[in-house]
Formats: sequence, C-alpha cells, structure tokens
Amino acid sequence: MTDQTARVFSKAKSVKGWCPGALRPMRSGDGLVVRVRPRLARLSREQAVGLADLAGLHGSGIVELTRRGNVQLRGVSEATLTPLQKGLALLGLLDTDPGTETKRNILTTPFSAAEDMSERIGTTIEARLGELPELPAKFGFIVDCGETPVLAGDPGDIRIERAPGGVVVRPDGGSGTVTAENAAPDAVIALAHWFARHRTPDQRRMRDIAAGEAAPIIPAGERPTPGQSRFGPMVGVAFGQMDATLFAAAARALDSLRITPWRMLILEGATAIPDGFITAPDPILSVDACPGAPFCAEATVETRDIARLIAGRADSIHVSGCAKGCARSASSAVTLVGRDGRFDLVKEGCAGDTPCATGIAPEDVPDAL
Repeated sequence: MTDQTARVFSKAKSVKGWCPGALRPMRSGDGLVVRVRPRLARLSREQAVGLADLAGLHGSGIVELTRRGNVQLRGVSEATLTPLQKGLALLGLLDTDPGTETKRNILTTPFSAAEDMSERIGTTIEARLGELPELPAKFGFIVDCGETPVLAGDPGDIRIERAPGGVVVRPDGGSGTVTAENAAPDAVIALAHWFARHRTPDQRRMRDIAAGEAAPIIPAGERPTPGQSRFGPMVGVAFGQMDATLFAAAARALDSLRITPWRMLILEGATAIPDGFITAPDPILSVDACPGAPFCAEATVETRDIARLIAGRADSIHVSGCAKGCARSASSAVTLVGRDGRFDLVKEGCAGDTPCATGIAPEDVPDAL
C-alpha cells in the first residue's frame, strides 16, 4: 500500500458513508469496495478485459455497475489493494490523487457519439478538473446534450444540457444560463466556485442552496430498456451486480464498452451476447437494492431476495439495508428500509423519509405493499 493510500485508508476506517474510489476505497462487510471511474463511462476492450481479470485476482470476483456510470470491485483486501491499484494504473484507470478522483464525478450521456457536443464538453471539463474548488464527495456533474435528454432523472449538482441557441448550465434545483458551447466549461467552473463559497459545512449538495426561479423543464425521453441501440446491444444486469467471468466474457466479444447509469451496458461491436445478461425489458431493472447484509456492515437485513420477490409491484422500488439509501438517492414509489432486522415502509419518498409503516417482518413485506 502506498503512503498516500495508507493515509487515506486509515481515515476510511473511521469515516462511513462516503463514495469510494480507487485511491480512497470504502470498507464494507465483505472487504474493501474499490470504485473505478472510466472516462466518459467507457472502457476499451483491453481495459474491460483487464478490469475483469483484476476483479478476480485481487477481489472477490464481483463486479458492480453504479448509477454514475462507474464500475465497482468488491472483496478487495488491504494486502491486494496496492497490486490492484498498480493494475488499474497500467490500464489507464487510476487518477493521480484522491482529490482529482473525487472531482471527476461526471456523468455523460451514454449515447454520445465521437466528437459530439456531450463528448466535447465532458472531455473539456475533465481536462480542467484542477480549476475546480474542493467539493463534497458526492457532488457531481451531468452532461446531457443529445437531441433527446436521457439523464433528466439522474442526480447531478451542475447540469449541462442542450437548449435553443446553445447550452444551458444550471444548478440542480435552480434556473440556468444559456451560453455558447465553448463557454460552457467556464460557466461550470464558475458555478462550482459559487457553490464552494456560499455553502455551509452541512450543505453538501447544490439543491441545498440553489435559489431563484424554478429550474427549466427539459423534456426527457423514455428511460431506455434492454435492446438494440445505435451503438450496439444494450443489456441489463440485475441490481448492477455480476460475476467477473460474465463481465470478461462480454468484454472479449466486443470493441468497447459503454456503462450506463441504469445498470445496463452497451456492447459496441459485440459479436455475441453471453448468457446471463437481461436482453429484454424486465421489472427487475426498475428495482434498486443495495447488497444488504452480510455484505454491508451497516445493513441489518438481506435485501435482494425481497427485491426480486416484489419486482413489478410498483413503477419504482428501492430496497435499502439501512437508512442511508446508498442504492438510490431519488424518490421511489415504494422504499423499504432495513432497521433491526425488519423493514420500514416509505411510499413516494426516500430511505431517510418518515415511514408509513414500521417493523415489518421480511416474510410480511409482500402483503404490506
């Protein structure tokens, strides 16, 4: 373990609830969680195959897709962390320092084409991360400049979206400014500095302080489902979790990989789709569920068996092992929150909201909905 990582890891033992990174992993019930942030949420064939190999060699062999278009490796130990980081560096998947890694929380539409507006703006912001102030760990950026926005339902603190006459750069929960494309990165950096100057220590998200006129309504397209996209087959992964062997099988049969924020992958140039992926619309893809117990030390309940049982019972379902609600920050029609081995039920809300029913035994959950 490097000296820099050791200092960060030592702090990680006493701090819970942050977003893990590759340089700043998070301890969980099954070891360390290492989050890899591919640039523009894309992996080359070599990177994808290499990442799968690293997951099996230095972790538990579990690969996870996150809501920010990232990839997580689970079950990493203190002994295997340094060789894992060295492997990530050789693949071009490791940032130079934890500060840069934290700032590079940029979600770009997975449907951007080479050199289009979303890709140009996303790449420019990444190149100028050093100009951003220190920001809270979960502070993120959305770049969604396609003809049809697809990330309107995904959380982000500063949003960059196509608008008549140019690009609108706006704070989450507030109105924005229409500007030319080449001025958008400057507007993003200025807005981030405004947030850093005006927030209090308890205000960690833009929506906590954004004020003024209501945010503009950006018409959103329908949420994508598994099927053929313009770039290749789009396949789903239940709860975003798969075995590294499945990830590797997909990687070896494609040219490159796009990671979506919907627990789906776009297999560019795929010659075959390995068995194990979801290839048609499925209710399980509308369910968010964290790993739960025993994989997370904070959780007191198992989550995913319950999630499978109630999939399709509501338009959106969130099953959380504890009140932090890591798997989904947005509101859901039904949210189940683990507490002391039982579930509390929240309707049309988030994991931290007041429940309408408490202390539900796991076997009674279906009847309680």
